[in-house]
Amino acid sequence: MTSTTPLTAAVHDADWDALAEEMNAHGSALTPRLLDPDQCREIAAWYDEPERFRSTIDMGRYGFGFGQYRYFDHPIPEPVAALRAAFYPYLLRIARDWATKLRRATPWPETLDAWLDACHAAGQTKPTPILLRYGKGGWNALHRDLYGDLVFPLQVVIGLDEPGTDYTGGEFLLVEQRPRAQSRGTATLLPQGHGLVFTTRDRPVRSTRGFATAPMRHGVSLVRSGHRHTLGLVFHDAA
Repeated sequence: MTSTTPLTAAVHDADWDALAEEMNAHGSALTPRLLDPDQCREIAAWYDEPERFRSTIDMGRYGFGFGQYRYFDHPIPEPVAALRAAFYPYLLRIARDWATKLRRATPWPETLDAWLDACHAAGQTKPTPILLRYGKGGWNALHRDLYGDLVFPLQVVIGLDEPGTDYTGGEFLLVEQRPRAQSRGTATLLPQGHGLVFTTRDRPVRSTRGFATAPMRHGVSLVRSGHRHTLGLVFHDAA
């Protein structure tokens, strides 16, 4: 396990058995508070410091939403790097369990550093932690964050603003394509400072023959007022 600091204590102290049970049932799970309001505001304010980022994406330009997001550049800010490293070993347990259920390989090593080394050796060298900003009218189409051949099957989004105060609307959306059934959607309003663990592309669901694959996509519903910032933690780097 990674060392515990005041910043990462909430990750280590979370009830991971309960979170894993929620993940198995729905493909997502809300964590306890990870960041206090001051930390949230500090991270959200980084959006206006473009030197921290390697790339800015205007969603409207590419036709998959309305709003912007920015990918952090090296070196990734310490709070972001620390959170990602703290989450990894707990998510790894779920990832390996899911892969076993789906009769897939489990290529992920014990540490995040070793996994990122594997990504870099495969040509996936660009950092993927992401800061997103939506204003009134903002939204994000359903998608997956894959970025290359090497994919970690879980990721985390952390709410940085107070819903109902700083913005309205803007629910985090997950849509699951159920085997031989109509799709199922869930909407989660992210409390400030809390994280939502969710599946990157699919999850195992029980079937008559054991487990079947349920593909999933995620997005953001229409922001009706204010501004919504979130921090995204993806655990594989990009090509």
